[in-house]
Amino acid sequence: MIEELAVVVKIDNHQVWVESGQSSGCGGCQQKASCTTNAIGSVLKKKSVPVDCDIQLKTGDEVVVAIDENLLLRASLLLYLMPLIALFTGAGIADWMLSDNGQYADLWIAGSALLSFLLSLWLINKAQRLLILNYYARPVVIRKV
Repeated sequence: MIEELAVVVKIDNHQVWVESGQSSGCGGCQQKASCTTNAIGSVLKKKSVPVDCDIQLKTGDEVVVAIDENLLLRASLLLYLMPLIALFTGAGIADWMLSDNGQYADLWIAGSALLSFLLSLWLINKAQRLLILNYYARPVVIRKV
């Protein structure tokens, strides 16, 4: 499990909305002026994330939020590897079908690769919406600090 400290900002039925706390190394560092983490953190606003929770909590509580590594790995493989495979497969099929090397063969190959890439992203999105693929890694609150 990958764990992170967070602060509860809102409570719903069996979900709490949390914001990630600042890392301990970023609090009083003397290198703030040249630190990219501090620069990015100051530009980007904190974003609240819904998290499943069965523990009785109140707003302002510090909690440990965890996510399963295996689900995260499978989701990343699905979202990165499958579109890449589709891209190369689409280009390979178009190259095989256009073996006579016509005038616009490269354009058709590139278009086929792009189309198969976009089609794979659309299919992954539809499959996740229909819950066919249960790779959505949901974080959970494991304990109160």
